[in-house]
Amino acid sequence: MTGMTAPSEAAALAAILIVDDDLEDVQFIKRAFKRNNVANPLFSVFSGEEALDFLHRCDKGNQTYPGLILLDLNMPGVGGMETLRRVKLNERWRRIPAVIFTTSKAEEDVLTSYSMGANSYISKPFGFEGLTEVVAQICAYW
Repeated sequence: MTGMTAPSEAAALAAILIVDDDLEDVQFIKRAFKRNNVANPLFSVFSGEEALDFLHRCDKGNQTYPGLILLDLNMPGVGGMETLRRVKLNERWRRIPAVIFTTSKAEEDVLTSYSMGANSYISKPFGFEGLTEVVAQICAYW
């Protein structure tokens, strides 16, 4: 991820897939990326099922694979842990970095996420300024 780039360079930037069932959280996350001048395309889906569908479209060449997945754990239906499990079991998807980005601070969730192949585990901060700082750290690392 980089800061502002020329339009011709933006097409080459890896997309970021945000998987979160809370529309307000998704909007705040996108604003935090914008505040950090991140030019990478941002895609959002609102369930594990939609995330898996997105990746299947990538398999078919209808979509470019994301360079990073930000994954909430607490979602109805196919939750974050199950989504992570399926991503990391898939030969084509397992190399995509998956960052758990959730409100859960439960040690069990952290340990399970890492054991299932999560690349990082970040608890969502309270407030937009805290979120902006965390997104800046995500950008610097990934």
